Amino acid sequence: MRVTTGIARGRKLKSPADDTVRPTADQVKQAMFNMLQGDVEGRRVLDLFGGTGQLGIEALSRGAREAVFVDTSRASVALIRENLKLCSFDAQIIHSDALAYLGRGEKFDLIIVDPPYDSGLYGQVLERINAVDNLSEGGIIICEARAGTELPEMRPPYRKQRERIYGTMKLCIYTKDASL
Repeated sequence: MRVTTGIARGRKLKSPADDTVRPTADQVKQAMFNMLQGDVEGRRVLDLFGGTGQLGIEALSRGAREAVFVDTSRASVALIRENLKLCSFDAQIIHSDALAYLGRGEKFDLIIVDPPYDSGLYGQVLERINAVDNLSEGGIIICEARAGTELPEMRPPYRKQRERIYGTMKLCIYTKDASL
């Protein structure tokens, strides 16, 4: 698992010792950031379900202004801290439940949603973002899920913009547009 692009390109990140965290495959990570079409630079990023931190770290490497990592696991929080240090990045790491954290009402320009696949959290997380309005105007939510997972629509001003399937994985982008 490596940072694929940007100022930390090629840095090897630490993986968990067990299988409690499912790191995003490098090919899927590359596809995710290709879907964002370079719309990362200068953004405030929220990496929910941080795991190893690799997605938020990739965003920082590509020029994100700031990243906040959220995870309920103490082991994941420690791993994110180690991986940030390996890349010489400074970021806020929150040991919290994702839904509780979203309830704080902070705004982000890019929210990465990658919960454990069989957790059933996609709908709850997207509904909480919709209700609390955590996304800034023109912001983007990107979700990673199993290819067969049905990701819900969101209420205006949020909308599902596009979905792409990459083998056994699905990536879905939602945007916020006040004109809706």
